[in-house]
Amino acid sequence: MALADRPPWQYLEVAVRRSRIDGFGVFAAEPIPADAVIGEIRGEAIPVAEARRRAEGQRRIMIVEVSHKRAVDATRSSDPMRFTNHSCAPNARLALDEGRIEIRALRDIAPGEEITVNYGETHHEGRLECRCGAPNCAGRL
Repeated sequence: MALADRPPWQYLEVAVRRSRIDGFGVFAAEPIPADAVIGEIRGEAIPVAEARRRAEGQRRIMIVEVSHKRAVDATRSSDPMRFTNHSCAPNARLALDEGRIEIRALRDIAPGEEITVNYGETHHEGRLECRCGAPNCAGRL
């Protein structure tokens, strides 16, 4: 996809495809330099209480809590960054900037490499096995 054809919140070229970590993942389609903003996670703004209700009992959750009051549910979004999987040794991070949920590279990311972030505390509350495969894997999400 040419830069002119990308939505304004998708800054760098990525591809969504099957992931060895879980389901689908988002992969670099071009070299990504350290600290670059790759794209944004976009979705429905909802109260945290509603986010927790929606997440209950779900294995795949595409919800990010951005404050103690507000969350973003990307379940119905067409945004490719919603497929960003967890890793205990991530190559990117979530960053909040003026209400936007950005994915920023922690280091250079090569084309074809899966883009991952550390989810931190999750709605899974330690009940879901982590499958990131990192040497320092915590084992659970």
